[in-house]
Amino acid sequence: MSDDFKAPRKGAGNARKSNRRRGRMLAFQVLFGQSFSSSADVSALERDFAENPAVLATENETVCEFAHDLALGVFCRTKQLDSVIAEHSKHWKLERIAKVELTILRLALFEMLHTELPLKVAINEAIELSKEFGDGNSRNFINGILDAAARAVESGALGERKTF
Repeated sequence: MSDDFKAPRKGAGNARKSNRRRGRMLAFQVLFGQSFSSSADVSALERDFAENPAVLATENETVCEFAHDLALGVFCRTKQLDSVIAEHSKHWKLERIAKVELTILRLALFEMLHTELPLKVAINEAIELSKEFGDGNSRNFINGILDAAARAVESGALGERKTF
């Protein structure tokens, strides 16, 4: 998932942002589907990704590659991500968090902890996913947990240090 710098063409920033948002949506859909499966191996994720109707309908290879990288990253680090969620979700056990919100939180935390994406952007992208897939309470719930986690990242408490 390297982001080699290229001088942006006029309007290219919006296309790139749109591609990344579409990739996040695909990754979310695959990971959400996986949350109903008890299989915990990478081959199941690869199969689910390859057979996902939303992925199959996406003709943009860059979007699919980005989605695959995100889905694989989240899948391989689920235990770590869940630990961070549990630490910052006051009065909520993981089992009580709805699968939509849990999947969005995992995806956002993966980007916060393991990519160069700025914390604020990761939170905003998670909120956009919650508007698309969650209910009326999702946005505030996700924002609260991610804001607390971002402050921990900013302070270095989670082993990574980034600023908003």
